[in-house]
Amino acid sequence: MNGSLIRELLLSSRPLSWINTAFPFAAAYLFATRELDWVLVLGALFFLVPYNVAMYGINDVFDYESDLRNPRKGGIEGALLDPSLHSTVLWISALSTLPPALLLMLGGGPATWAAMLVSLFAVAAYSVKGLRFKERPFLDSVTSSTHFVSPAVVGFALAHDRVGYTPSPTVMIILAAFFLWGMAAHAFGAVQDVVPDREGGISSVATAIGARPTVRMAVLLWAGAGVLLLLAPWPTPLAALLVVPYVAISLPWFNVTDATSAGVNAAWRRFIWLNYGCGFLGTMLLIWVW
Repeated sequence: MNGSLIRELLLSSRPLSWINTAFPFAAAYLFATRELDWVLVLGALFFLVPYNVAMYGINDVFDYESDLRNPRKGGIEGALLDPSLHSTVLWISALSTLPPALLLMLGGGPATWAAMLVSLFAVAAYSVKGLRFKERPFLDSVTSSTHFVSPAVVGFALAHDRVGYTPSPTVMIILAAFFLWGMAAHAFGAVQDVVPDREGGISSVATAIGARPTVRMAVLLWAGAGVLLLLAPWPTPLAALLVVPYVAISLPWFNVTDATSAGVNAAWRRFIWLNYGCGFLGTMLLIWVW
């Protein structure tokens, strides 16, 4: 691969977000098995790079027309892939993703197979023509959340198949809260693209119900995640505090209009870095529990 292609692949894969998929897998598998083995290493690397190359690369290929109208594209928030690279990116996405995914599936059993297939299906279904779940309001937020929760589910599934681990009610509560968090994150992020998406003929939860209701939905989803965490045994309820910063950055946009929706990008950029801080605190809590 030439330097230009590598640069575009790297930009397209959103390196700042790699940890958002690798960490859930590694944390889930290590928490459940307490083992450092080849599955942990391969899975963490798979969800760190190939998974993101495929997820975001496929999205950038099929979103090219709308991305041309989107001022956010061409930086840390996504590449504007030249059409000459589209077929190459799709091939690289498939060839870098399928072999390690199959190895991980061979390392597990039926639970792993099901979890991995759902994860990979969600990656493709979100963007590819004929499915385009990203253009099905509300299903778009559900699918996007699946992108980030499914690595953890794969980790737990592998632990189940390899060492007989069964998730506790607390783990199920945490996964449910994480899923609500993911839906909120997608919905809030969609608000900033209301205008370019409409101009590009792309539907989303934000174009369907408008910027203001979408922000309010995101706030409620984040708050719901916090409430769920309060239902778990101590010290898990401490994790409910981690949703407060997300609510705080979204509340100033509670009355946003479609016309001013592009301004949400300022909050979205803070959201990207907020994930690192909250992720660190969440890790400390996980270590305490472990």
